[in-house]
Amino acid sequence: MMQADRIPPAEVAPVVIDGMRYEVVHWGKERGLEQNGGYIAAIDVASGQERWLLKIYDVQYDPVMEEDVQDIFIKSMTKPFFSKKLKIVDELGRKYIVDTTDRSIQLE
Repeated sequence: MMQADRIPPAEVAPVVIDGMRYEVVHWGKERGLEQNGGYIAAIDVASGQERWLLKIYDVQYDPVMEEDVQDIFIKSMTKPFFSKKLKIVDELGRKYIVDTTDRSIQLE
């Protein structure tokens, strides 16, 4: 019996703040991370080098269910005007504020 996998996550446009480009990393497991979804990467615009990776939230996997249907991806990432913070919304509608200067995360 065939089962349908979940639809792929939506593409999220990168955000640039002070020479750093912030990108959503959907496929964390392909990079050896513990989960898919919930990560952002900071890339230096001038050099193209990744400077850091930050996990925004945890995905709790139920071992009885298929993992791919449990993945929770970032749906949107925006920068409020005159701010060095990112507003991130996941597929469950949870909202996070990430301060790019100290990498702190707050649930909105």
